[in-house]
Amino acid sequence: MKKNIGGIERFLRVVIGLGIISLAFVGPKSPLAYLGAVPLLTGLIGWCPPYAIFGISTCRK
Repeated sequence: MKKNIGGIERFLRVVIGLGIISLAFVGPKSPLAYLGAVPLLTGLIGWCPPYAIFGISTCRK
């Protein structure tokens, strides 16, 4: 897997993912908050499947 997510976007995905997951423990406590794992994981590994399908890359070349 070739990385297709740049540094700033990776950081934002991790922060947003953690923020959404935190809603499972505080706030509305909805099980849907576990969907925050998607941006968290894509941010951690630096690869986004939809970006790969559409040929998008935010990495510097």
